[in-house]
Amino acid sequence: MTGSQYLKFLNPLALFNTKRTRDIFKVNPTLPPERIEADKIVVKVFDYTPSSLSEFTFDAIETCNQFNNNGKISWINIDGIRKKEVESLCNHFGIHYLIAEDILSVGQRPKMDEINPVLYCLLNMLYFNDQTGTVETEQISILLGKDFVISYQEDASRDVFDSVREKLRMTDSKLRLSGADYLCYAMIDMIVDNYYVVMDKIGDRIEMLEERIIRSSNKRSLAEINALRKELIVLKRNVGPVRDIVNGFVRTDSELLEERTRKYFKDIYDHIVQANDLVESHRDMMINLHDLYVSNVNLKLNEVMKVMTIVTCLLAPATVIGGIFGMNFDVIPYAHERNGFFIATTLMIIVPIIMVFIFRKRGWF
Repeated sequence: MTGSQYLKFLNPLALFNTKRTRDIFKVNPTLPPERIEADKIVVKVFDYTPSSLSEFTFDAIETCNQFNNNGKISWINIDGIRKKEVESLCNHFGIHYLIAEDILSVGQRPKMDEINPVLYCLLNMLYFNDQTGTVETEQISILLGKDFVISYQEDASRDVFDSVREKLRMTDSKLRLSGADYLCYAMIDMIVDNYYVVMDKIGDRIEMLEERIIRSSNKRSLAEINALRKELIVLKRNVGPVRDIVNGFVRTDSELLEERTRKYFKDIYDHIVQANDLVESHRDMMINLHDLYVSNVNLKLNEVMKVMTIVTCLLAPATVIGGIFGMNFDVIPYAHERNGFFIATTLMIIVPIIMVFIFRKRGWF
């Protein structure tokens, strides 16, 4: 039987937790990235001015070339990452090859770079899988240039930008009336706001787990504690560095950011600081839950030991009396007494009863 088969036989949660641990800590930046290229890409473009909006959907990256310096603000969102298309689009927009490498990377730490002519940030969108109880990540790259924003996503089936799209469709919305830097702010703001949705679900799981531990502490509770602690590691790893990203936007001197937009990034900074504090609070709660679990197990063990000790003490008189009358001497008091058995049995019953009253009076149980 292999190690994994033994874990599966021992505990169904153990194999899942072991695999989850490997998934969380498998990132090694010294190794070349092993990205599986997307089967197809979907390009969605919002090309707008305060008075007009055009939406396009393409399946070829070359069609995006027309939106470079066209006199409008363009949001080019690419779902699906392939090396050839990434390098082609970066070459057309004059984006440095180091940024292209970061877009193609896997498991990259959230970061922000300022390499003319763009501001580049890489961070993860977070989702909570209710079926598996795990935090799932999707790497997204956002490039802010002069009158354009390019975003790369890995999964075309989900994102958190629907509200941004709806605001762009509104003629009098602030997004339509502002520049590309405000669009970049709105996208990062939606990603950060979604962190709170994930943390709220983690918080609900922690509260339910706390109630179960208070009612009954068992091995499954311990496995759930360890599983949630791993998800909090994922949260901390992805939420913590975003503070530096937003701080970089606040402090940059780039002409791509208008002065009036910086105050909005300061608002995101406040939100991400609060998110970090919330993650730390959840981590402290998990430590407290682990201590509560250990305390409950020890309390249960103490109760069992107390019962066993009391039973042992109550049976001690019977053992002593039986041992005395069971000795192999020629002369033993009441050895030939007609009612000797009943006398000994009565003593064996009366003495433990008296002991019970004494124990209760002393408050031992």
